[in-house]
Parts: sequence; structure tokens; C-alpha cells
Amino acid sequence: MARPGKQRFVCRMPGCLHFAPADRQENPIEILLSIEEYEVIRLMDYEGKTQQEAAGQMCVSRTTIQALYTEARKKIARFLVEGTCLKLGGGSYELCSKASSCQSKPVKKGEKKMKIAVTYENGQVFQHFGHTEQFKVYEVEDGKILSSEIIDTNGQGHGALAGFLLGGGISILICGGIGGGARNALAEAGIELYPGASGNADAQVESFLQGKLQYDPNTTCTHHHGSDHTCATHTCH
Repeated sequence: MARPGKQRFVCRMPGCLHFAPADRQENPIEILLSIEEYEVIRLMDYEGKTQQEAAGQMCVSRTTIQALYTEARKKIARFLVEGTCLKLGGGSYELCSKASSCQSKPVKKGEKKMKIAVTYENGQVFQHFGHTEQFKVYEVEDGKILSSEIIDTNGQGHGALAGFLLGGGISILICGGIGGGARNALAEAGIELYPGASGNADAQVESFLQGKLQYDPNTTCTHHHGSDHTCATHTCH
């Protein structure tokens, strides 16, 4: 159980707490991976964040992040190589207030063809809608991806991007941080918005289609050129 008062923020709890080899008859050694060790792996290896970004999100020092990451990787390596059991739990952390972020609804068979756009950079969901240089657009039918392509925004930004997406037949947008003006423009264009997403773009679209996309409808972004910024008060995406 989490102990109160510790400023190691965890924004997403693991979906599965126990892993065991299917081909082992005897009970192997059980390795315990703490929740904050899991969170560091999620942030750095799954979402592709740097040590500095992970430290900022968890409200700890980079030294702490390095220690947690090193220990977590050792435990996962033992689990894979030795065929042990891996259990997730325990540790000293504080659950972020946004940890119960919304999930999308699954796309059912028989639903009409649609186009989903994701703010895109190097395979990941780009975190600042108004400054995205590319979208990855997915054509979907019956809950399955038919095709995808990467399109350039040609220097357009903020409110103009809503018209750009509307002209491309986009009905759904998945992104990270987004400002109020862009939200309004997207709403006027009739584009359904799923902000606060992060990680691999392809994986997030698959999660959306399965009704498992983790997003936060209240995510905002105050990004401006040449200045420090944070998306939302606590940068939990």
C-alpha cells in the first residue's frame, strides 16, 4: 500500500500486478517491482521521456530517477532471463490526482469509416498541438486501421490547424497538450478531441479503437516559443 506524504508522483497504476511463466510447474522466485519503479519504466521506456522529464513529472531528482530506473531494469532482466515471477506493488509514492484519467469507448464493428489524426513526432504523440509540424492520419473502418500516412502542417499553427484537419476529413484528434483557443476551433469544426495522450502514436490509436486510450479531457498547454512551459499544473499525460 502506498505510504502518504511522499512526493514521488505516480500518474498511472499498472494494469496487471503479477506475471508468471506459463511453462514452469514449480513456484519460482518472486521479484517485487515497486510502483515507482514501474512508473519510471513507463515514463522512460514506454513514453520515451528523458531522465529530466521523468524527474519533473514524478517530482524527484534525476539522481533518484537514475537509481529507480537502474534497479527496475535489473529486476526486469532477472524476470526475463531466470524465468521468475514478477509482482508489482508497494513502494513510497503519491498517486497523482489525474491518475483516474478517462478511457475512450471501443469502436464497434459496423461503425462508419473515419479518419483519426495524431500530433506526431518521431513515432510519438507530440505534446504541443499548436506547434506540431506533422500529423499521422489513420483511416479506420469497423474498428480496424485500413491505412495511415504522415502529413505536414506546412507551418500552420493553433486555430488554423482545425481548418487544416477539417479539410482533410478528420473527425477525431488524439494529442498531448492543447490550448483553449485551439479547443474552441476544433469544437466549431466538429472534431472530437482526446487530449492528454502520450507514448507511441500507433499504440495510442490501437488503444483508442479498443476503448483503452488513457487521456485527460482537462489537459491544457501554455507552451510559447522561447519560454519554459508545462502542460497542466502537474505534467501528468
